[in-house]
Amino acid sequence: MSENLTFLAYRRPSLARGAYRISVTQTTGLNAERFTTARTFTVAGERFTLAPEAVESMFPPPGSLGDHANVLPHIVLRRATLPWEREAGGPTGTVPPWLVLLLFCGEENPEPKVVALSALAGGTPYMPAPVLDQHEAAGDKATVIDVPRALLAQIMPTIEDLPYLAHVRRRATQDDTAVVIGCRLPARKTTCTAHLVSVEGRYTAAGFDLGPDRPGALVRLVSLASWRFACVDGGQTFTSLASGLAGRAQPTLPESGDPRADVFLREGQVPVRHVLRQGGRTVSWYRGPLVNGPVPVGTPAAVRTSDALLRYHPDAGMLETGYAAAWQLGRLIALHHQSTASAMHAWKRRRAQRSKRFLDEDHPLAVADIETAPPDDVTKLFRDLTELRGVPLRYLVPDERLLPVESVRFFQLDPRWMSLLVDGAYSIGRVTPEDAEQDLAHSPPVPIPAASGAIIRSDLVSGYPGLLVSAYDGAGTKLDPLRVERLSGTIMLCLFKDVLARLDLHLPPEALHFAVELFPADRVGRTLRNAAGDTGPALSPLPLGPRAKIPISALANAMATAVGTALGPAEFARQMIESTARVSFLATGTSEAVR
Repeated sequence: MSENLTFLAYRRPSLARGAYRISVTQTTGLNAERFTTARTFTVAGERFTLAPEAVESMFPPPGSLGDHANVLPHIVLRRATLPWEREAGGPTGTVPPWLVLLLFCGEENPEPKVVALSALAGGTPYMPAPVLDQHEAAGDKATVIDVPRALLAQIMPTIEDLPYLAHVRRRATQDDTAVVIGCRLPARKTTCTAHLVSVEGRYTAAGFDLGPDRPGALVRLVSLASWRFACVDGGQTFTSLASGLAGRAQPTLPESGDPRADVFLREGQVPVRHVLRQGGRTVSWYRGPLVNGPVPVGTPAAVRTSDALLRYHPDAGMLETGYAAAWQLGRLIALHHQSTASAMHAWKRRRAQRSKRFLDEDHPLAVADIETAPPDDVTKLFRDLTELRGVPLRYLVPDERLLPVESVRFFQLDPRWMSLLVDGAYSIGRVTPEDAEQDLAHSPPVPIPAASGAIIRSDLVSGYPGLLVSAYDGAGTKLDPLRVERLSGTIMLCLFKDVLARLDLHLPPEALHFAVELFPADRVGRTLRNAAGDTGPALSPLPLGPRAKIPISALANAMATAVGTALGPAEFARQMIESTARVSFLATGTSEAVR
């Protein structure tokens, strides 16, 4: 937990809602005249609707998939005073919020509908008729949910719970925000829906006003915000998924038992079908840019066809196509960007004219210079290629066995493969041997950086949209990311400058959440923190209420007894906060990727 994070019990607005009248009187000394004027104004705020921009974040994240079985959902509101701008009711002297976060699991979820304010009350679902403020009209709309009375009686917080379910979060570099917490745990293996509802004036000293108790009775609530998430079993948690990635991916295919083939397999080569230029078909070796060890850079070459980069191995009787494929792919990517290819060709012509002018002694001196800087779109194309942008996944992982489900594969980039990829794009307009000499004399305007990284295939990628990736070298220095991007729903490419020694997977700070510890026999508890933030005493487990409702006030009282002092909403939030997990992968060394 960050030391800059502070919890406050509540924050009331400077002016309560309502109509105000200001009168000003002035008496002049000359004629003892009195001048009086008055103005009226109304302080209003959200009541029946809440703008989406008023919500900063929700947890669990909307649409997320994970093990949230011990999590109390919460919503963060940008205006810190919002939960206390109206009154929920209840005993005098208390400061309960007028907003409550309710959780519905599976088939419990009520169907939201939009009604006019004039139709909120008076029908079959029970709801006291609200008194509209001066700025509100009967035709204004609100979103409502009609909840079975019996269900609501089990999941609605008690009047004693209510003050603990909202607090203010303060950070040194951000505006204060308000947090509203739910009091019910999500059910596993189902979809849950959270609704932020208004309970303005709905509480008395005895608790929430549920209305008449009759068969099939419904209670109407105004819903200000809602979101859905899925709760899966424990094997799908962030920690379990991330920890399970280690050791699953293989940098090479298993050996075949044939010494001639095993030499190539140990290098990371993969047998692929190969259509020859003359139309024949064969099987050749291929290796992409992701290698499991250092590879020599090789001698620069400005070839005019990819065939010049094919390598024939007579002992195996097979071709090696990796470098030829890299060059041809770069050329095809450049040709796909037609305007960029045309700009590159024109740029090379200008460069050739300038070179010829230097060699021509009879050329007049007073001639305007020729611009030879590469166009921006050409430079961008080269830079994108150095980050593997536009390279299809099958060129990176040519065989699915190299990246099975729920695995991570670490790699270094083959600098020769990368330079040939860029040279293939650079070869536009390279027709004659003289063109090749010009290109060899003037290398592409973007250097090939030394890079390494990891490629992840896991439900982490789809289930945790906010997944963060950090990389460090052997000295613990954080590496600059070149590209961290999802290639598909479950595959993420992480590319960094220099050589990676440690990779960390973690969730963003917004994933800080509130949680309890689960015990057998439907009991919950919490290990407390002392004033320094270190681990303190553990509470004796308390029984869960109906439908996995947490006994909030009983839990707060148990905390107060354990720490020996009164416990308010701020301290309760501090004790309930749960930090996010971080899973680290350490490099154990690399092997040579070439013979």
